[in-house]
Amino acid sequence: MKIIKLETFTKPYVSFVKITIEDGSIGFGQMSTYHADITSQIFHKQVAPWVLGKEYYNFDDLEDFIFEREHKFPGSYLLRAIAGLDTALWDLKGKIENKPVVSLIGGNPGKLRIYGSSMKRDIKPNDEAERFKKLFNEKGIDAFKFRIGAECGRGIDEWQGRTEEIVKKIYNSLDKNIIKMVDANSCYNPSQAIEIGKLLIDNGVTHFEEPCPYWKPEQTKIVTDSLKIDVTGGEQDCDLRIWRDMVKKNIVNIYQPDVMYIGGLTKALKVAKIIEDGGYICTPHAANLSLVTICTMHFLKAINNSGPYLEFTIEGSDYYPWQKDLFLNNPFQIIEGRVEITDLPGWGVEINPKWLEGAEYMSSLYDS
Repeated sequence: MKIIKLETFTKPYVSFVKITIEDGSIGFGQMSTYHADITSQIFHKQVAPWVLGKEYYNFDDLEDFIFEREHKFPGSYLLRAIAGLDTALWDLKGKIENKPVVSLIGGNPGKLRIYGSSMKRDIKPNDEAERFKKLFNEKGIDAFKFRIGAECGRGIDEWQGRTEEIVKKIYNSLDKNIIKMVDANSCYNPSQAIEIGKLLIDNGVTHFEEPCPYWKPEQTKIVTDSLKIDVTGGEQDCDLRIWRDMVKKNIVNIYQPDVMYIGGLTKALKVAKIIEDGGYICTPHAANLSLVTICTMHFLKAINNSGPYLEFTIEGSDYYPWQKDLFLNNPFQIIEGRVEITDLPGWGVEINPKWLEGAEYMSSLYDS
């Protein structure tokens, strides 16, 4: 069956892709969030023309063909657009075979433990500790990640003394059995990161994410080799050559690919295998409650080297107003610290028709 129609439904932060094949079967996917309105233009100019009229099931062939035709554009924007095609293809395949995507890739539906991921740096340490305790008591979430340093901060804290204060406040406020993690978002140089790492170890933190500029892996390697703590990273990386090099050089202890940044589930599975062959754990990045978290749930439940939990943002409409009302029937319900992948076909979610109606619409058609 050939791909005959590709449609996009776009708002500034989110763009959904609808794929239709010759027999009328459809699937929905999503391009990566952030500047999705730009990515949708790339999709129709640099992705759709190369796949319309092609057989829908040749996932690898389609991606390779796009890259051959667009070989001058090997970077992130093209991959963010391809993610929309790839995730729509997987949804289509699941619906045709009446299986959830997780079952198509070797896993099973079921529950996944989450860690609550804070995105805020402007929050006071006491307020962060209080909302973690509330989520532990009300939702059973027993692992949390919070922010330290300033984002790409060149060694500067969000405000003076904040990092030390929040690390100690979280340690002293939460049950000692609750897993504590931090994300530095490329803030520190190696010597600063090592000193911060000692503070983290002394205060029960087990996960030190992106301590140094991610584009300088040699700096991160120094931190990894110097500390007895899991140094983690990889969310921004989208080239298989970089992934092979990172794993070969043991840049971090835990690797964190992002399904959408990387170009979709097909490529994420390749990256997970590279990580597995290197003997490492894969704990994917999933920073908002769009389709990226749904896709990551299926991905994480199927790979052999999955980490113990799913990243799950704890931010609501005050931080992510654009993630509101994307789906029907609340696919992100948390019960006892876990979310659930159902046995519904494809991604198992229904995009809100009202959201689609209010989005900017574009289509590309196969001209036979």
